[in-house]
Amino acid sequence: MYKGRGAQIQVKNKFLAHEYVQDHLEGIDEYDDEAPRTKYIKVFPKSIVNKVESPDVGMEYSLNPYQGCEHGCIYCYARNSHEYWGYNAGLDFERIVLYKPNAATLLEKKFQSPHWSPKTIVLSGNTDCYQPLERKLKLTRSLLEVFLKYQHPVGMITKNVVVTRDIDLLGPLADMNLVGLHFSLTSMDEKVRRKLEPRTATVKQKLKAIEKLTNRGIPVSIMIGPVIPGLNDHEIPEIMKATAGVGARGAGFTMVRLNGQIGEVFENWVQQAFPNRAEKILSQIKGAHGGKLNDSRFGKRMRGDGRIVQSIHRMFELSKAKYFKGSPQRPPLRTDLFVRTNKGQMGLF
Repeated sequence: MYKGRGAQIQVKNKFLAHEYVQDHLEGIDEYDDEAPRTKYIKVFPKSIVNKVESPDVGMEYSLNPYQGCEHGCIYCYARNSHEYWGYNAGLDFERIVLYKPNAATLLEKKFQSPHWSPKTIVLSGNTDCYQPLERKLKLTRSLLEVFLKYQHPVGMITKNVVVTRDIDLLGPLADMNLVGLHFSLTSMDEKVRRKLEPRTATVKQKLKAIEKLTNRGIPVSIMIGPVIPGLNDHEIPEIMKATAGVGARGAGFTMVRLNGQIGEVFENWVQQAFPNRAEKILSQIKGAHGGKLNDSRFGKRMRGDGRIVQSIHRMFELSKAKYFKGSPQRPPLRTDLFVRTNKGQMGLF
Protein backbone atom coordinates (compact mmCIF):
# COMPACT_ATOMS: atom_id res chain seq x y z
CA MET A 1 0.00 0.00 0.00
CA TYR A 2 1.09 3.60 -0.59
CA LYS A 3 2.18 4.92 2.78
CA GLY A 4 0.47 8.11 3.87
CA ARG A 5 -2.28 7.81 1.26
CA GLY A 6 -5.87 6.71 1.60
CA ALA A 7 -6.69 5.85 -2.02
CA GLN A 8 -4.48 3.19 -3.56
CA ILE A 9 -5.62 3.56 -7.17
CA GLN A 10 -6.47 6.06 -9.86
CA VAL A 11 -10.00 5.82 -11.24
CA LYS A 12 -11.63 7.04 -14.43
CA ASN A 13 -12.87 10.62 -14.61
CA LYS A 14 -16.28 10.39 -16.27
CA PHE A 15 -15.82 13.81 -17.86
CA LEU A 16 -12.64 12.83 -19.74
CA ALA A 17 -12.47 10.82 -22.96
CA HIS A 18 -8.98 9.47 -22.16
CA GLU A 19 -7.34 8.10 -19.05
CA TYR A 20 -3.97 6.90 -17.81
CA VAL A 21 -3.71 3.16 -17.21
CA GLN A 22 -0.91 0.94 -15.93
CA ASP A 23 -1.02 -2.60 -17.27
CA HIS A 24 2.39 -3.72 -16.06
CA LEU A 25 4.76 -2.43 -13.41
CA GLU A 26 8.00 -1.34 -15.05
CA GLY A 27 11.04 0.07 -13.31
CA ILE A 28 10.07 3.65 -14.10
CA ASP A 29 6.49 3.06 -12.92
CA GLU A 30 7.65 1.68 -9.59
CA TYR A 31 9.89 4.69 -9.01
CA ASP A 32 7.10 7.14 -9.81
CA ASP A 33 4.40 5.47 -7.74
CA GLU A 34 6.45 4.71 -4.64
CA ALA A 35 6.71 8.42 -3.87
CA PRO A 36 3.53 10.14 -5.10
CA ARG A 37 4.37 13.70 -4.08
CA THR A 38 1.67 16.29 -3.59
CA LYS A 39 1.32 19.09 -6.15
CA TYR A 40 -0.09 22.47 -5.14
CA ILE A 41 -1.75 24.57 -7.85
CA LYS A 42 -2.98 28.17 -7.61
CA VAL A 43 -6.44 28.91 -8.95
CA PHE A 44 -8.16 32.28 -9.07
CA PRO A 45 -11.96 31.98 -9.00
CA LYS A 46 -14.19 34.99 -9.60
CA SER A 47 -16.39 34.20 -6.59
CA ILE A 48 -15.87 32.26 -3.37
CA VAL A 49 -19.24 31.87 -1.61
CA ASN A 50 -21.39 28.99 -2.88
CA LYS A 51 -25.16 28.66 -2.51
CA VAL A 52 -25.94 25.13 -1.30
CA GLU A 53 -28.92 23.68 -3.12
CA SER A 54 -29.00 20.24 -1.44
CA PRO A 55 -31.81 20.19 1.14
CA ASP A 56 -30.23 17.74 3.60
CA VAL A 57 -26.73 19.04 4.33
CA GLY A 58 -27.66 21.59 6.98
CA MET A 59 -26.12 24.70 5.43
CA GLU A 60 -27.21 27.48 3.08
CA TYR A 61 -23.78 28.73 1.98
CA SER A 62 -20.33 27.19 1.89
CA LEU A 63 -16.80 28.40 1.21
CA ASN A 64 -13.82 26.24 0.31
CA PRO A 65 -10.33 27.79 0.13
CA TYR A 66 -8.94 24.43 -1.04
CA GLN A 67 -10.01 21.77 -3.56
CA GLY A 68 -8.62 18.31 -3.03
CA CYS A 69 -7.34 17.30 0.40
CA GLU A 70 -4.13 15.76 1.68
CA HIS A 71 -5.83 14.17 4.66
CA GLY A 72 -6.56 11.24 2.36
CA CYS A 73 -9.80 10.14 4.05
CA ILE A 74 -10.86 7.14 2.00
CA TYR A 75 -14.59 7.75 2.47
CA CYS A 76 -14.64 11.48 1.61
CA TYR A 77 -17.72 12.44 -0.41
CA ALA A 78 -15.78 15.39 -1.89
CA ARG A 79 -13.54 13.10 -3.93
CA ASN A 80 -15.96 13.20 -6.86
CA SER A 81 -15.77 16.99 -7.06
CA HIS A 82 -12.14 16.70 -8.20
CA GLU A 83 -13.42 15.43 -11.53
CA TYR A 84 -14.72 18.90 -12.37
CA TRP A 85 -11.12 20.16 -12.28
CA GLY A 86 -9.93 17.48 -14.70
CA TYR A 87 -8.54 15.07 -12.09
CA ASN A 88 -9.97 11.93 -10.48
CA ALA A 89 -11.44 10.77 -7.21
CA GLY A 90 -8.59 8.39 -6.40
CA LEU A 91 -4.99 9.36 -5.73
CA ASP A 92 -5.40 12.64 -7.63
CA PHE A 93 -7.78 13.95 -4.98
CA GLU A 94 -5.17 13.78 -2.23
CA ARG A 95 -1.98 14.54 -4.15
CA ILE A 96 -3.17 17.42 -6.38
CA VAL A 97 -4.43 20.24 -4.17
CA LEU A 98 -5.78 23.46 -5.65
CA TYR A 99 -5.73 26.58 -3.49
CA LYS A 100 -7.32 30.01 -3.82
CA PRO A 101 -4.94 32.79 -2.73
CA ASN A 102 -7.58 35.47 -3.38
CA ALA A 103 -10.17 33.84 -1.09
CA ALA A 104 -10.18 36.56 1.60
CA THR A 105 -10.36 39.36 -0.98
CA LEU A 106 -13.35 37.73 -2.65
CA LEU A 107 -15.10 37.22 0.69
CA GLU A 108 -14.65 40.87 1.65
CA LYS A 109 -15.99 41.90 -1.75
CA LYS A 110 -19.05 39.74 -1.06
CA PHE A 111 -19.65 41.40 2.30
CA GLN A 112 -19.33 44.87 0.78
CA SER A 113 -22.04 44.12 -1.79
CA PRO A 114 -25.33 45.90 -1.01
CA HIS A 115 -27.13 42.76 -2.20
CA TRP A 116 -25.64 40.49 0.47
CA SER A 117 -27.83 39.61 3.44
CA PRO A 118 -25.85 37.92 6.24
CA LYS A 119 -26.34 34.17 6.51
CA THR A 120 -24.05 31.63 8.14
CA ILE A 121 -21.30 30.61 5.73
CA VAL A 122 -19.73 27.22 6.43
CA LEU A 123 -16.01 26.70 5.83
CA SER A 124 -15.24 23.16 4.64
CA GLY A 125 -18.53 22.40 2.99
CA ASN A 126 -16.40 20.30 0.65
CA THR A 127 -12.75 19.84 1.71
CA ASP A 128 -11.14 20.56 5.09
CA CYS A 129 -10.20 24.23 5.49
CA TYR A 130 -7.50 23.18 7.98
CA GLN A 131 -5.80 20.55 5.85
CA PRO A 132 -1.96 20.37 6.07
CA LEU A 133 -1.32 23.16 3.52
CA GLU A 134 -3.20 25.63 5.73
CA ARG A 135 -0.34 25.61 8.22
CA LYS A 136 1.81 27.34 5.60
CA LEU A 137 -0.65 29.39 3.51
CA LYS A 138 -3.02 30.56 6.28
CA LEU A 139 -5.91 31.08 3.86
CA THR A 140 -8.47 30.01 6.44
CA ARG A 141 -6.95 32.37 8.98
CA SER A 142 -7.25 35.25 6.51
CA LEU A 143 -10.91 34.35 6.00
CA LEU A 144 -11.56 34.36 9.75
CA GLU A 145 -10.02 37.83 9.94
CA VAL A 146 -12.63 38.99 7.43
CA PHE A 147 -15.49 37.30 9.32
CA LEU A 148 -14.37 39.01 12.52
CA LYS A 149 -13.89 42.39 10.84
CA TYR A 150 -17.45 42.37 9.50
CA GLN A 151 -18.89 40.52 12.52
CA HIS A 152 -20.41 37.90 10.24
CA PRO A 153 -21.48 34.37 11.36
CA VAL A 154 -19.31 31.44 10.28
CA GLY A 155 -19.61 27.69 10.68
CA MET A 156 -16.62 25.36 10.50
CA ILE A 157 -16.07 21.63 9.95
CA THR A 158 -12.61 20.19 10.51
CA LYS A 159 -10.62 17.25 11.83
CA ASN A 160 -7.28 19.04 12.01
CA VAL A 161 -5.82 20.35 15.26
CA VAL A 162 -4.30 23.35 13.41
CA VAL A 163 -7.64 25.01 14.21
CA THR A 164 -6.29 25.78 17.70
CA ARG A 165 -3.74 28.13 16.12
CA ASP A 166 -6.62 30.53 15.39
CA ILE A 167 -8.12 30.69 18.88
CA ASP A 168 -7.22 34.40 18.96
CA LEU A 169 -9.80 34.92 16.18
CA LEU A 170 -12.28 32.19 17.05
CA GLY A 171 -12.51 33.36 20.68
CA PRO A 172 -13.80 36.88 19.89
CA LEU A 173 -16.19 35.41 17.31
CA ALA A 174 -17.51 32.99 19.93
CA ASP A 175 -17.94 35.82 22.45
CA MET A 176 -20.42 37.39 20.01
CA ASN A 177 -22.06 34.05 19.13
CA LEU A 178 -20.73 34.26 15.59
CA VAL A 179 -19.05 30.86 15.25
CA GLY A 180 -20.01 27.20 15.50
CA LEU A 181 -17.37 24.49 15.14
CA HIS A 182 -17.95 20.86 14.27
CA PHE A 183 -14.96 18.63 14.93
CA SER A 184 -14.90 15.36 13.00
CA LEU A 185 -13.79 12.23 14.82
CA THR A 186 -14.30 8.83 13.20
CA SER A 187 -12.46 6.29 15.34
CA MET A 188 -10.75 5.97 18.71
CA ASP A 189 -8.61 3.13 17.38
CA GLU A 190 -5.29 4.47 16.04
CA LYS A 191 -4.80 1.45 13.78
CA VAL A 192 -8.14 2.15 12.12
CA ARG A 193 -7.61 5.93 12.04
CA ARG A 194 -4.25 5.63 10.27
CA LYS A 195 -5.83 3.57 7.50
CA LEU A 196 -9.10 5.52 7.21
CA GLU A 197 -7.60 9.01 7.24
CA PRO A 198 -3.81 8.65 7.11
CA ARG A 199 -2.74 12.31 7.25
CA THR A 200 -4.94 13.46 10.10
CA ALA A 201 -3.97 14.06 13.72
CA THR A 202 -3.98 11.29 16.31
CA VAL A 203 -7.03 10.71 18.48
CA LYS A 204 -5.12 12.02 21.51
CA GLN A 205 -4.28 15.26 19.70
CA LYS A 206 -7.88 15.70 18.57
CA LEU A 207 -9.22 15.36 22.11
CA LYS A 208 -6.67 17.90 23.35
CA ALA A 209 -7.75 20.30 20.61
CA ILE A 210 -11.44 20.00 21.56
CA GLU A 211 -10.56 20.66 25.20
CA LYS A 212 -8.44 23.69 24.33
CA LEU A 213 -11.19 25.20 22.17
CA THR A 214 -13.95 24.64 24.71
CA ASN A 215 -11.85 26.02 27.55
CA ARG A 216 -11.76 29.30 25.61
CA GLY A 217 -15.53 29.27 25.25
CA ILE A 218 -15.60 28.24 21.60
CA PRO A 219 -18.61 25.93 21.12
CA VAL A 220 -17.56 22.55 19.72
CA SER A 221 -19.86 19.77 18.59
CA ILE A 222 -18.51 16.50 17.28
CA MET A 223 -19.40 14.79 14.05
CA ILE A 224 -18.94 11.03 13.86
CA GLY A 225 -18.63 11.07 10.14
CA PRO A 226 -19.01 8.72 8.64
CA VAL A 227 -20.23 5.69 10.54
CA ILE A 228 -19.09 2.64 8.57
CA PRO A 229 -21.03 -0.46 9.66
CA GLY A 230 -18.76 -3.39 10.34
CA LEU A 231 -15.78 -1.10 10.93
CA ASN A 232 -16.42 1.74 13.40
CA ASP A 233 -20.12 1.65 14.31
CA HIS A 234 -19.39 -0.11 17.61
CA GLU A 235 -17.21 2.86 18.65
CA ILE A 236 -20.08 5.37 18.86
CA PRO A 237 -20.49 5.20 22.68
CA GLU A 238 -16.73 5.43 23.28
CA ILE A 239 -16.33 8.41 20.94
CA MET A 240 -19.20 10.28 22.58
CA LYS A 241 -17.96 9.55 26.10
CA ALA A 242 -14.43 10.72 25.31
CA THR A 243 -15.47 13.94 23.54
CA ALA A 244 -18.09 14.88 26.11
CA GLY A 245 -15.38 14.41 28.73
CA VAL A 246 -13.25 17.14 27.16
CA GLY A 247 -16.07 19.63 26.77
CA ALA A 248 -17.88 18.94 23.48
CA ARG A 249 -21.42 20.32 23.67
CA GLY A 250 -23.22 18.14 21.16
CA ALA A 251 -22.88 15.31 18.66
CA GLY A 252 -24.11 14.18 15.29
CA PHE A 253 -23.29 11.47 12.78
CA THR A 254 -23.66 10.53 9.15
CA MET A 255 -23.71 7.13 7.50
CA VAL A 256 -21.05 6.36 4.93
CA ARG A 257 -22.20 6.91 1.33
CA LEU A 258 -19.92 5.76 -1.46
CA ASN A 259 -21.30 7.82 -4.31
CA GLY A 260 -19.81 8.04 -7.79
CA GLN A 261 -16.26 6.77 -8.19
CA ILE A 262 -15.75 6.62 -4.42
CA GLY A 263 -17.28 3.15 -4.38
CA GLU A 264 -14.49 1.79 -6.58
CA VAL A 265 -11.82 3.61 -4.56
CA PHE A 266 -13.25 2.31 -1.26
CA GLU A 267 -13.68 -1.28 -2.43
CA ASN A 268 -10.06 -1.44 -3.57
CA TRP A 269 -8.90 0.11 -0.29
CA VAL A 270 -10.90 -2.10 2.08
CA GLN A 271 -9.68 -5.29 0.38
CA GLN A 272 -6.10 -4.20 1.10
CA ALA A 273 -6.58 -2.52 4.49
CA PHE A 274 -8.92 -5.09 6.08
CA PRO A 275 -8.78 -8.22 3.91
CA ASN A 276 -10.38 -10.45 6.55
CA ARG A 277 -13.30 -8.09 7.14
CA ALA A 278 -13.75 -6.55 3.70
CA GLU A 279 -16.72 -8.59 2.54
CA LYS A 280 -18.54 -8.09 5.84
CA ILE A 281 -17.97 -4.32 5.74
CA LEU A 282 -19.12 -4.02 2.13
CA SER A 283 -22.14 -6.23 2.78
CA GLN A 284 -23.23 -4.14 5.77
CA ILE A 285 -22.76 -0.87 3.86
CA LYS A 286 -25.03 -2.26 1.15
CA GLY A 287 -27.48 -3.36 3.80
CA ALA A 288 -27.70 0.25 4.96
CA HIS A 289 -28.45 1.56 1.46
CA GLY A 290 -31.00 -0.81 -0.03
CA GLY A 291 -28.49 -3.32 -1.34
CA LYS A 292 -26.13 -0.78 -2.94
CA LEU A 293 -22.99 1.05 -1.84
CA ASN A 294 -24.82 4.35 -2.24
CA ASP A 295 -28.35 5.71 -2.09
CA SER A 296 -28.61 9.18 -3.63
CA ARG A 297 -32.10 10.02 -2.35
CA PHE A 298 -32.22 13.22 -0.31
CA GLY A 299 -33.01 12.46 3.31
CA LYS A 300 -31.79 8.88 2.99
CA ARG A 301 -28.32 9.21 1.49
CA MET A 302 -26.58 10.26 4.72
CA ARG A 303 -28.94 8.56 7.18
CA GLY A 304 -29.26 5.16 5.61
CA ASP A 305 -32.12 2.71 5.99
CA GLY A 306 -32.84 -0.78 7.24
CA ARG A 307 -32.28 -2.81 10.41
CA ILE A 308 -28.56 -2.13 10.69
CA VAL A 309 -29.19 1.60 10.49
CA GLN A 310 -32.00 1.43 13.01
CA SER A 311 -29.68 -0.19 15.55
CA ILE A 312 -26.99 2.43 14.87
CA HIS A 313 -29.46 5.28 15.37
CA ARG A 314 -30.65 3.67 18.60
CA MET A 315 -27.08 3.30 19.88
CA PHE A 316 -26.38 6.93 19.03
CA GLU A 317 -29.48 8.26 20.78
CA LEU A 318 -28.83 6.24 23.94
CA SER A 319 -25.20 7.40 24.02
CA LYS A 320 -26.20 11.02 23.46
CA ALA A 321 -28.73 10.87 26.28
CA LYS A 322 -26.08 9.40 28.57
CA TYR A 323 -23.05 11.52 27.79
CA PHE A 324 -24.55 14.81 26.59
CA LYS A 325 -27.45 15.04 29.02
CA GLY A 326 -27.84 18.60 30.20
CA SER A 327 -25.65 20.08 27.49
CA PRO A 328 -26.91 23.61 26.78
CA GLN A 329 -28.76 24.19 23.54
CA ARG A 330 -26.89 26.64 21.37
CA PRO A 331 -28.91 29.57 20.02
CA PRO A 332 -28.66 30.31 16.28
CA LEU A 333 -25.61 32.30 15.27
CA ARG A 334 -26.25 36.02 15.21
CA THR A 335 -26.71 37.98 11.99
CA ASP A 336 -27.72 41.33 13.52
CA LEU A 337 -24.12 42.39 14.28
CA PHE A 338 -23.07 42.46 10.65
CA VAL A 339 -21.15 45.60 9.68
CA ARG A 340 -21.46 46.58 6.03
CA THR A 341 -19.08 49.35 5.04
CA ASN A 342 -16.32 49.72 2.49
CA LYS A 343 -13.96 50.47 5.35
CA GLY A 344 -15.03 47.65 7.59
CA GLN A 345 -15.59 48.47 11.28
CA MET A 346 -13.58 51.69 11.02
CA GLY A 347 -16.48 53.11 9.06
CA LEU A 348 -18.44 53.28 12.31
CA PHE A 349 -16.22 56.00 13.74
